[in-house]
Amino acid sequence: MNDQKIQQAYELAKERYAELGVDTDRALQTLAQIPLSLHCWQGDDVTGFENTGDALSGGIAATGNYPGKARTAAELRADLDLAYRLIPGKHRLNLHALYAETGGARVERNELRPEQFAAWIDWAKQNNHALDFNPSLFSHPQAASGFTLASYDKGIRNFWIEHCIACRKIGEAFGRELGSACVTNIWIPDGLKDTPANRRTPRELLRNSLDTILAEKIDRQYNLDAVEGKLFGLGSESYVVGSHEFYLGYAITNQILLTLDTGHFHPTETIADKISAVMLYVDELLLHVSRGVRWDSDHVVTFSDDLQLIAQELVRGNYLNRVHIGLDYFDASINRIAAWVIGARNTLRALLLALLEPSSQLRVCDVMGDYTSRLALLEELKGMPFSAVWDYFCLQQNVPVGYCFMDSIKEYEGRELAKRK
Repeated sequence: MNDQKIQQAYELAKERYAELGVDTDRALQTLAQIPLSLHCWQGDDVTGFENTGDALSGGIAATGNYPGKARTAAELRADLDLAYRLIPGKHRLNLHALYAETGGARVERNELRPEQFAAWIDWAKQNNHALDFNPSLFSHPQAASGFTLASYDKGIRNFWIEHCIACRKIGEAFGRELGSACVTNIWIPDGLKDTPANRRTPRELLRNSLDTILAEKIDRQYNLDAVEGKLFGLGSESYVVGSHEFYLGYAITNQILLTLDTGHFHPTETIADKISAVMLYVDELLLHVSRGVRWDSDHVVTFSDDLQLIAQELVRGNYLNRVHIGLDYFDASINRIAAWVIGARNTLRALLLALLEPSSQLRVCDVMGDYTSRLALLEELKGMPFSAVWDYFCLQQNVPVGYCFMDSIKEYEGRELAKRK
């Protein structure tokens, strides 16, 4: 479809939505201001650049052997550059600590400093990206027992406490250098495969560890602290120390960000309903948008009902300025750049669909108890020309419209990815 036809289709869609009181231009302006934080670990299957030979652990598993995974930081950044060119809007990058660049020197995770991420900062400045950060409490000898901040071994706890403190300092440096607060998110794998006799003590140890990590206050204009819970995982099927309830209480008590990961709950449970409940008690929220299939399998995000419900909740509740949205999945069975692009475009598409709702009319229906009109209106929206608005947004943002984004990915695969062994 040429640019003129896209414009014409948009004008017709604009008229249709205007009949419902929806301003499509305003919706597109809002969407253009929503940054997604792309996750660096999709590009290399959560390997990182420590080159220690340690296998993935802590419930982390990337399945598949599609050719072309990034082997160096330079390759990973080049892959990301292509992904960003195919995603409408201006977006962030979410880094894990194991993506430090140390020049070949062995630097322990509790000794990491901002200078080991200088190349990432320079790249972010050049490309107008902000950075988010995560301590990496997995795939390491000090995490071999399956316990880190909740370990009964004080030495192990202290190692990971020092690592998290170092990561907060790195996040602060990102925020200072790039002029946008870095969200530093703590997730740990601590848990047990079988039923423990004592559920209480590990959670007390985790609380104490977190208290020590967060003891030093960092200006929120540079760094925002977040904690992420989980229902269960590989090797922690019966007991996860950092459960949703644990971190909910901790986040409220300490007024830090709570992270809701779409794959970290029961397979039949959506996080959409949790957002309005949590936002009554915490100032800000971090979302990790993923797709669990029967377990936290981190599949590429599709345009699913769950994704649309989350986007609707963010828009209907007026939470967009209080919620940070990041992607979190890693699929090694398909082209990794395509995985970034497909998941990000679907997330933005869901947000646009929510922004195209006649919110004021729907709220009136709620207040008046006119549930018949509400149902009729919501069903009518499903047949509106939403795709024409999305295509126009892509055109506006100078990214490929429709499936043709795959042309760039296939060309890059033949030119660059095919060389990687």
